Amino acid sequence: MGQKKGIGSHQSHAMLKDEWLTPPSIIEALGPFDLDPCSPINRPWDTAKNHYTIEDNGLLMPWNGRVWCNPPYGKETGHWMNKCALHGNAICLTFARTETTWFFNKVWPFASALFFIKGRLHFYHVTGERAESNSGAPSVLIAYGKENANALESAGLKGKFIRLDNKFQ
Repeated sequence: MGQKKGIGSHQSHAMLKDEWLTPPSIIEALGPFDLDPCSPINRPWDTAKNHYTIEDNGLLMPWNGRVWCNPPYGKETGHWMNKCALHGNAICLTFARTETTWFFNKVWPFASALFFIKGRLHFYHVTGERAESNSGAPSVLIAYGKENANALESAGLKGKFIRLDNKFQ
């Protein structure tokens, strides 16, 4: 008792929100991006030149250029990974759920590289404040396209980079 829940528990029905912002240092290390299709309506910083919010439904909108994708976690993640794989020019941030169907179907066969982040991230609230608790699960950056794989490799983030040899790159 008294133990704080991490964001990893945000897949439960007890979650009060689904908007957790990427630490700005990650965006700065990997950017610039042309589009963020999963952007909060109110955000303390831009993650790309263009943003789609829940009001736009980024899954249904056209994607152009280099995409940053920090999708809603949970049941919807696979739909976003499918769109990233089809687009072929994106970096995604998700929990490292390497055993899931969506990871096997949309990441392992199509991604160009993976970057497993060392430690657990502290996401941010839409107010710009860093969350008190860490994410509660390990995170991975997924690169679709060689340019994005190279960006992951040279970003200077702490973790483990793995280049994938996929014929779809």
